[in-house]
Amino acid sequence: MRNGRSLMDLASELERQLGSKKDMVVPSQLLTHVTTEEGQTKLQVSMPDGQSTYGVTELARRQLADKLKIPYAYFERMREEHPGLLDRNVNTWLQSEDEERRMVRTLDGNVRALLSDRYRRLDNYDLMTSILPIIKQLPNPRFESMELTETRMYLKIVVPGLRFDVQPGDMLQAGIVITNSEVGHGTLSVLPLLYRVVCRNGLIVQDRALRKTHVGRVLTGDDDGVQVYQDDTLKAEDEAFFLKVRDVVQATVSDTVFRESALKMQKTMGIALKGDPVRTVEILANRHDLNETERVGVLRHLIADADLTGYGLVNAVTHYSQEVQDYDRATEFEALGGKLIAQSANDWKLLAEAA
Repeated sequence: MRNGRSLMDLASELERQLGSKKDMVVPSQLLTHVTTEEGQTKLQVSMPDGQSTYGVTELARRQLADKLKIPYAYFERMREEHPGLLDRNVNTWLQSEDEERRMVRTLDGNVRALLSDRYRRLDNYDLMTSILPIIKQLPNPRFESMELTETRMYLKIVVPGLRFDVQPGDMLQAGIVITNSEVGHGTLSVLPLLYRVVCRNGLIVQDRALRKTHVGRVLTGDDDGVQVYQDDTLKAEDEAFFLKVRDVVQATVSDTVFRESALKMQKTMGIALKGDPVRTVEILANRHDLNETERVGVLRHLIADADLTGYGLVNAVTHYSQEVQDYDRATEFEALGGKLIAQSANDWKLLAEAA
């Protein structure tokens, strides 16, 4: 499992962000796009007391281009080569959206996300505040890996007391993965985790998961101006849902759920990879969109571990995740391990008999 921040570092950053972020619901006509000669993008918001100007992150640029139906490659070409043309395009389309209102999320003076006015904010700080007391009540929880990327927060907790011996000297421990995105890059999810002690691999189980989309009622104001939401408003709206998250955390780290997932993983030991291992990994890569570097990395672990079974392939995938520098992508490899143990017999046959 890829290393991340410590719990203290994560808590400190979430607290810092709490004082630096602001959410607004803004009619599109009150937004103005400005690109500097250096190619830096700015978004001006017409407030009752004047204009406020924010930088724009790459993610927010992608969301803006998508919402205006401007291909992102063309958006970036205009930004780099003809900034005036980009501003004319963006502002023309913004001004043409008579009834459109957008959720503008800012942090540290930058627009970090442009979302629908139906976007439901389930924020990281409130999530942490709600579930930490429950996690600490679990038997000897170990905060194995945590991170805060541009798109998501990750909490990966292991409960060593729940264990399962796959074979002598090869133990699995129970765990839980909690993820959330404040910028429209995925649901709030609570998923079971299998932690393989011998190599520190993490595998994220896809079933028995809670997923909550960030979609709610339309956020409307009393007039056509900018509506700014304060943190106490957000907390009041989300409190009921976070209570449900706490219940799911307790249910996810249970002996029944853990044992069911561990048995699925153990059964892959009986799947012999009878075909060409190179071809097996090629099929895996094509099926799950692995690039060439990732394909070679998974194959290297499969050969090095000398375990030509389904179990060996699953562990090659999750072991490779520790080498992936991008934390989001590393977590996707842990989730891929979970997809493999849950796939059908026919899907395993295609991998096992690859020629």
